[in-house]
Formats: sequence, C-alpha cells, structure tokens
Amino acid sequence: MKYTYLALGDSYTVGEQVSLPESFPYQAVQLFRKAGHSFFAPEIVAKTGETTDELIYRIASTTLLPSYDLVTLLIGVNNQYRGRSAENFRPEFVQLMKIAIAFAGNESSRVVVLSIPDWSVTPFASGKDQSAIAVAIDAYNTICKEESQRACCHYLDITTGQRKDGDSKEFVAADGLHPSGLEYAKWARGLVDMVKLRK
Repeated sequence: MKYTYLALGDSYTVGEQVSLPESFPYQAVQLFRKAGHSFFAPEIVAKTGETTDELIYRIASTTLLPSYDLVTLLIGVNNQYRGRSAENFRPEFVQLMKIAIAFAGNESSRVVVLSIPDWSVTPFASGKDQSAIAVAIDAYNTICKEESQRACCHYLDITTGQRKDGDSKEFVAADGLHPSGLEYAKWARGLVDMVKLRK
C-alpha cells in the first residue's frame, strides 16, 4: 500500500526559508519511508502569511484527492500576528478541522493538529512585546488543543520544544523568524511517532 498525506497550513507547513525537503511534511515522509512505509510525496496546501479564512478559501479552490491516509493542520499564527482575537479564530479553526477530517475519510484518528509556534522567542520579535505575543499564542493553542480533543484528532505540541530553541541560531532560519530544517526535523519525528498508519 502506498500512503497519501495532505498538509494544510501556512509558512510553517510550506517550510519558508528552507528547501522543500527540509520542510516538516517532507521530512516526515522520509522518516515514514525509512520505517518501511511506501509514501507518495506530501501534498501541501499552504501559503506564507495566510490566515484561517484564507486557507479555507485556498482549499476550496484547489483540486485534491477525495481522501488521504494522513492529514495535518497547522494554522493560526497569522491571525495572531494581524491582531485578531482568539475567539474570532475558534470558529474558523473548527471549520478547518471539519475539512481536514473530511479529507481523512471522516476518520479523525488520521488527522494531526500541530500547535502554533511561538515567534516571540525568535530574533525577529526583538523590540516587540514578547510576553504579550506568548500569551496570545497560548490562547490560540488552548483552542487548538480543546477543539482537537473534542473532535478526537491527535494534537502534537511542538511549541514547548520550539520555545527552548527559538533564539538558537541553528534552529532558526536566516530571516530570524522561521524554523530551520533542524527544528522541522523535531516536528517530523513527533508526527511520525504519533501516527498509526492504517493497514
């Protein structure tokens, strides 16, 4: 069996500032293959800077397969960056989760929601209100976790580890904001360890 993978998100899913093979969806597929699983290349529906409503529109305007063996969703940082409230984020995030579950053949166990990284710890946030950013990210991630659990999807916390390395040069890309391939490798490993592929 050859597995399919749909990755929904924003710049963190695209792998902004790193090569495509260094993005976390591509690194996850490589790990799956090394473990003996046959995988198509991940299908990525994401764009740098996009918010939840923009991702909903992008998915609707993209021709995709009817279903996938694995679907990941990582979205929300741009909502926060643009100053939108967490409660404004919730209904659109719930809508995206429903879309993700539908693309997973209505099997929520095949959906993994990744937490939103905290950009306040990166060099890019220097001079900004870093504590306020962190509080906002926490509020967004509380919603991500609550709604993931409500829908019986997996929830992968990548933020805790990212916060530890967010100001470390080797874990941050050249723009001082986005993760490096080494940071994405941690996310990919967490994803692979969490997922039980259907036979």
